[in-house]
Amino acid sequence: MILVSSCLAGLEVRYNGTHCLNNKIRQMINEKKAITVCPELLGGFSIPREPAEIIGGDGNDVLDGNARVIEKSGRDVTEKYIKGAYITLQKAQEVQATAVVLKEFSPSCGSSSIYDGEFQGKIISGDGVTTALLKRNGIKVVSEEGLADLLGDA
Repeated sequence: MILVSSCLAGLEVRYNGTHCLNNKIRQMINEKKAITVCPELLGGFSIPREPAEIIGGDGNDVLDGNARVIEKSGRDVTEKYIKGAYITLQKAQEVQATAVVLKEFSPSCGSSSIYDGEFQGKIISGDGVTTALLKRNGIKVVSEEGLADLLGDA
């Protein structure tokens, strides 16, 4: 079983109420080969919600207490991101997920790239909070660009 970001399956759960449908992921859901998950909703956020970025590092730094997740208005929402990450980890373990496909650039789900924390659209290398926690627990995490390799379609 594979867990996938809900937004990649076409669910309108992103911070601005949109989705990022990936047709291959939608097909996997329909074929019962994947289960959707949204760490931000699991952490207690609603739709829509204010954009947030990691300030002072990446998801690993957040988990280590050295960085924070801050909304554009300045509100610290770190604890909700950590809560969502742990609930996602629990779900991945419950379904014995072999891999997780998450949405790149998100402060939760970025699997190699995230925004730099200045709300200017600049991308830096790094993991989101959920990705960092899953990787620490031995779970393979890829972005949708890594889906073909994961499925052996490359």
